Amino acid sequence: MSSQTLQPAAIGGLSELATRYDVLLCDVWGVIHNGRESFPAACSALSRFRAEVGPVMLISNAPRPSPPIIEQLASLGVPQTAWTQLITSGDATRTLLASRSPGPVWAIGPERDAILYEGLGLDFGTPEDAAFISVTGPYDDENDEPGDYRERFIGCVERGLPLICANPDIVVQRGDTLIYCAGALAQLYESLGGQVIMAGKPYAPIYEMALSAAAVQLGRTPDPARVLCVGDGLPTDIRGANARGLDVLFVANGIHGAETLGPNGLIMPVVSDLLRQDGLHATWAIADMVW
Repeated sequence: MSSQTLQPAAIGGLSELATRYDVLLCDVWGVIHNGRESFPAACSALSRFRAEVGPVMLISNAPRPSPPIIEQLASLGVPQTAWTQLITSGDATRTLLASRSPGPVWAIGPERDAILYEGLGLDFGTPEDAAFISVTGPYDDENDEPGDYRERFIGCVERGLPLICANPDIVVQRGDTLIYCAGALAQLYESLGGQVIMAGKPYAPIYEMALSAAAVQLGRTPDPARVLCVGDGLPTDIRGANARGLDVLFVANGIHGAETLGPNGLIMPVVSDLLRQDGLHATWAIADMVW
């Protein structure tokens, strides 16, 4: 890993780093789309890196296995040339769930996430009879808030139920709105004294899966010093890269865009303050992902 400084180096485009790295581990939501539309310049930059440099491994905290997320990427206009392989938090979480089959599990989340449980042999229960909890997000992520689950969580904590969180993100940007994710519910559960287990970013399992997949693409184990993580989330993308000792490019115009961008682009002192407040480090910073 490059030597750490108090302030990341600002860059104008990914092309400035192309000779330094062989592999990208790139976040999805906030970097290449916002849940409603893709970012053409970001997609183009990743396509150039993949064509001219090496594999682009998308690592997403989506709580579903990768097939429906691939369909979502296509529906949003993300070209398949922009990525080599997709690894999701859902992929990593299925291993945790399978080890606890048949449960029963109290599954919290919208109906679209039911695919996470397919083929695992799990029985489904209520907060009163479950053996553990699995959270993919609020039931209604447009309207629910973490506090809506407090009373039910208190009873589960008293019973000693562990909670598996399929998406460590606290919030994500959907269009122009921030919505709560499973990580916000897990944060509340932990604050009440409950045990929380996660496999997505910033935790090790999803990185191990992504790096193993990159090794297959390269035909060799990637040199950690030549792996670049890309993301906009401090507690997930940046913390995960720091924990693995990997260089990281912070994309400012994601969930922190309102704070870190001004009329003239990046406000680097604000970027540095955000990182320092969380005890984190980014090697590089960019306003938007461009080539």
